[in-house]
Amino acid sequence: VQLQASGGGLVQAGGSLRLSCAASGLTFSSYAMGWFRQAPGKEREFVAGLRWSGSRTYYTDSVKGRFTISRDNDKKLVYLQMSGLKPEDTAVYYCAAERRLSVSMDWITYDYWGQGTQVTVSS
Repeated sequence: VQLQASGGGLVQAGGSLRLSCAASGLTFSSYAMGWFRQAPGKEREFVAGLRWSGSRTYYTDSVKGRFTISRDNDKKLVYLQMSGLKPEDTAVYYCAAERRLSVSMDWITYDYWGQGTQVTVSS
């Protein structure tokens, strides 16, 4: 199983980025998908997640209204569209997969992880 995250970079505050995560080696449509982030010196935190069908999405409060998670089960891709970026969004962003119907906000429950992509927001 491999999850390959991409799309990170350096952006000014207020800007936008779209992260992508390409999955292989798993029955993608059977997995809930999540995005997490980890800033230096901080614990990994849940950012957004969605069910296998994409029918329901979940967000941490700090990104609601600014980030949108989506997936394409045919292409085995999950996206995180980020807009209105703030310096506090700076972190390494990870995509993760868990084989369950619902979405967990606890990183420890996830089965597979991508390698992370750096997002840096300058003020």
